[in-house]
Amino acid sequence: MPIKPNKYQKMKLSHFNFELPDNLLAEYPAENRDESKLMVIHRETGKIEHKMFKDMIDYFNEDDVMVLNNTKVFPARLYGNKEKTGARIEVFLLRELNEEQRLWDVLVDPARKIRIGNKLYFGDDEDLVAEVIDNTTSRGRTLRFLYDGSYIDFRRKLRDLGQTPLPKYIKRDVEPEDETRYQTIYAKHEGAVAAPTAGLHFSKHLLKRLEIKGIDFAEVTLHVGLGTFNPVEVEDLSKHKMDSEELIIDEKATNIVNRAKAKRKRICAIGTTAMRGLESAVSSDHLLNTHDGWTNKFIFPPYEFSIADAMITNFHLPKSTLLMMVSAFMGHDLMKKAYKEAILEQYKFYSYGDAMLII
Repeated sequence: MPIKPNKYQKMKLSHFNFELPDNLLAEYPAENRDESKLMVIHRETGKIEHKMFKDMIDYFNEDDVMVLNNTKVFPARLYGNKEKTGARIEVFLLRELNEEQRLWDVLVDPARKIRIGNKLYFGDDEDLVAEVIDNTTSRGRTLRFLYDGSYIDFRRKLRDLGQTPLPKYIKRDVEPEDETRYQTIYAKHEGAVAAPTAGLHFSKHLLKRLEIKGIDFAEVTLHVGLGTFNPVEVEDLSKHKMDSEELIIDEKATNIVNRAKAKRKRICAIGTTAMRGLESAVSSDHLLNTHDGWTNKFIFPPYEFSIADAMITNFHLPKSTLLMMVSAFMGHDLMKKAYKEAILEQYKFYSYGDAMLII
């Protein structure tokens, strides 16, 4: 019997908890991008299939659309030394506040050592200096970078000093391969501090095969921030607030998506960020609008989706906002069934993990 979502069931945080074995958290990506495992879930029947990611092409036809998030991850994690004491401080760049003044929102660790007025020195020659000018949260600070060169040289310096911002659950050191593997092959516009991980499974060869089959691609830009991964700390999900993230959807993307919608073709969001972007720009007649601004949209059950009728996503952590969106899209009971099977079949979870196609 098919497992149907209850559209009116009010969900709480505790509904999204489950035991995830530590060994299923992926420390490394699959050897080849498109050869990770793929679980295919049919929403109407509840059927679950086990495939390889490159098999996803079999579920799409000519003029179907895949919506890609073309954000590009920048090397956001820096290590500096505090003046006088020389204490090693991690600085995680979140958002540029002012290009001219070189102001940035950052997270610092350990935060207890960093106060307003402190200076941090970066690089072997310590020629990049930052001054703490404000406290924003318990770990959050505003830094003013002091650098005499041009803005282009300053950004190049940040990029040279920064490391690929792998998630904290990955305990190993960053390796050279991570610079390319923690980036989609279609990444274009720099601004994310975390990768849109569903897109990490696409290889150039697979994209070419999809193009030859007649699949259309619509690109949106949603610059993923760490707020996506902030823990939900309230049982009543309606009281959780998402951080804002920059979202850009141009006319070309809206035309591709709305044309497919009119022709009743399949529209597949590649990842939760692409899905959230689409749902943040819906018109009153359920078409996609252009957008140039920000979104803090939080999608959790019950929720009626307006644009995409298919989705590719990774396997997410317990109690995460990403899991809640997936539950809203596929139905909570079916989600629980699929995750139970994923654990049984040893699927890998989180950023470098395996994938799920929901149709």
